[in-house]
Amino acid sequence: MTERDGVGFLHWCLPILGLRWAGYRRVHRQVCKRLARRLAALRLADLAAYRAYIEGHNEEWAEVEAACLIPISRFFRDRAVFDLLADRVLPKIARRKQAAGGAIRCWSLGCASGEEPYSLNILWKLGPGRRFPGMALDILASDAAPHLLARARRGCYGAGSLKEVPASWRDEAFERQGPLYCVKAPFRSGIAFVHADASRTLPEGPFDLLMCRNVVFTYFDAARQADMLARLRAVMAPGGYLVVGRKEELPVGREEFEALDGGPVYRLPCRGGAAGPDD
Repeated sequence: MTERDGVGFLHWCLPILGLRWAGYRRVHRQVCKRLARRLAALRLADLAAYRAYIEGHNEEWAEVEAACLIPISRFFRDRAVFDLLADRVLPKIARRKQAAGGAIRCWSLGCASGEEPYSLNILWKLGPGRRFPGMALDILASDAAPHLLARARRGCYGAGSLKEVPASWRDEAFERQGPLYCVKAPFRSGIAFVHADASRTLPEGPFDLLMCRNVVFTYFDAARQADMLARLRAVMAPGGYLVVGRKEELPVGREEFEALDGGPVYRLPCRGGAAGPDD
């Protein structure tokens, strides 16, 4: 398979899947390697033969879609975002929930192998959570890839995934098992990993914090982005926060959201009034 053939195939299949080439420009080689493995498994000569195969086997689209999943994750990815959550967002949510009662509900959409929800849990329990004793953080972590969820549930990672974890937190939240660092039990508590494709089924809200980073607003096309934003809005609590990727922007329909410091954290106003100052 040549790179030109792979790019041509992606330009054909991505729009059919509701995905966009702009999101795959830098990672298309990774997808093409997976497609090459699929060709070998089916004993097909080239992508032209694979396209003909797909057109005769509609169920193969699930394999193409799986090949287009790009799981890139590490603990505290884009550390400045987590600093903002610790300094401003989570304390504000906690004060509101403290007055109203109940746990802080979070959803990590497209959690991949679990680094993001574990990072959020570690951040809360070793950071602002200590100022709110008794306040629980309940995290729902979902992904469409079963093999990634299996790794997330194991909770063990190589040293490279922990590069942005503060040294003191690494020692407190992880234990060494050979070459791996495994999340300790207290920092696993409060996280539920579920197999789900958010583009088809949404969990029951409302959520006070919704982490939707480097998936929907990178890879989905404009129509799917707008549709997903409306659906995510429907499961957010009034005054809740939506976190997207550092280089992502919300699509048409974002007018209801207030960007903190220009993004990538957005606040949904409480019903019946403007958002008001965050601090």
